[in-house]
Amino acid sequence: QVQLVESGGGLVHPGGSLTLSCAASGSAVGIYAMAWYRQAPGKQRELVAAIRSGGYYAGSVKGRFTISRDSAKNTVYLQMSSLKPEDTAVYYCKAEHPISLVAYWGQGTQVTVSS
Repeated sequence: QVQLVESGGGLVHPGGSLTLSCAASGSAVGIYAMAWYRQAPGKQRELVAAIRSGGYYAGSVKGRFTISRDSAKNTVYLQMSSLKPEDTAVYYCKAEHPISLVAYWGQGTQVTVSS
């Protein structure tokens, strides 16, 4: 069982920056593959960034977002810069077991980009 708690969301102006955190706890949390997803109103949840060999980023955020992991703190971060109104969404952290593919989700954190 893995528990995920996201934080760091809020209201930011276009062009601004924000860093989201996802604190993980539970059994063998260090082996899980970590990723960030987002879901805007009326849209499907989409993969934003994942920690894989070389990293993965959705085309819409490439060059603006950076995913990183602090293994000592069991925390994953999503640094977001040059934010746009279309980045407005609830952002979710996901942990997936590499063999069983069982996935856990956090409760989400709201990011609103508006002037």
